[in-house]
Amino acid sequence: MGPVTSSPTAQQGGSSRDAAQRLLAELPPSPAVWCSGLRKRYRRQTAVDEVSFTVGRGEVVGLLGPNGAGKTSVIKILLGLVRPDEGEVLLLGRPARDPRARARVGYLPELFRYQPWLTAAEVLALHARLAGAAVPAGERRECLALVGLADRAGDRVGGFSKGMQQRLGLAVALVARPEFVVLDEPTSALDPIGRADVRDLLLSLKERRVAVLLNSHLIGEVERVCDRVVILDKGRVAASGTLPELLGRRELRLRLDGVTPEAEARLAAAGQFTSSGDSFTVALPVDPDPATVPDLVADLVGLGVRVHAVEPGRISLEERLLDILRTGSEGDRR
Repeated sequence: MGPVTSSPTAQQGGSSRDAAQRLLAELPPSPAVWCSGLRKRYRRQTAVDEVSFTVGRGEVVGLLGPNGAGKTSVIKILLGLVRPDEGEVLLLGRPARDPRARARVGYLPELFRYQPWLTAAEVLALHARLAGAAVPAGERRECLALVGLADRAGDRVGGFSKGMQQRLGLAVALVARPEFVVLDEPTSALDPIGRADVRDLLLSLKERRVAVLLNSHLIGEVERVCDRVVILDKGRVAASGTLPELLGRRELRLRLDGVTPEAEARLAAAGQFTSSGDSFTVALPVDPDPATVPDLVADLVGLGVRVHAVEPGRISLEERLLDILRTGSEGDRR
């Protein structure tokens, strides 16, 4: 009998499979979260209304809004804990209610309690087992070290302070090696050092291409770590975008004497301005020409204005959030 050879049909089939596998390998991974047109009503109350956004791999997205804006309902829908009345959710490329998707998600709820008679190490072991993840004891110890609890692994949780329990909650959210993490007020009980530790932790997750959805009322923390922000108000997306997009308006604050009508016209040419006494604030374009400020100051001096101070600045996320919520202005719906 001669050597066995594959048929041309089998070879073509193998080539097609190889080509398909190469194509799949070249395609970018699906977003960690893709949701579109989410709606949820509780009796007569609409909690979520046409909410759509994405969270990319390795991206930290902040979820902001006042109390009752629908943030918790959106999080529950994403995690498959609540079924939306309308809309679709894909979690790591799968439907949100698919257990295979949820097994790769870490979650730190705003309100949580662990069995007080368990040690920190036992809590992690329990939650790794519940997630169906085989996490070696050494890796669990590293997870506790990551949140600053390495020396408290054998201590019972009932004796932990609120801040220590918050750190343990972060460890629980991360112990099963998630690809997407939802953190609901992760720094609410932490001191400044703890908040700085969480910032470092979020940056390390980004480096590992872990996606994060961060819900926090601490606007400064969101501004420091988030790539994009989704602002909810009354169940709807009031604005969303990158921080440069949302905070794009730059300001120039000046203290001036002897401002004539001609000088006011020159200020207006630079951008919309407001004044109070000798203080003037000029709203500049998102990316002003580098010569804009020095040319403005030179022209003002040429018009006889005495320039006492020039201070460039940018609107803060808190100011932008309040502006959106007070005016009801809407940004890009994504």
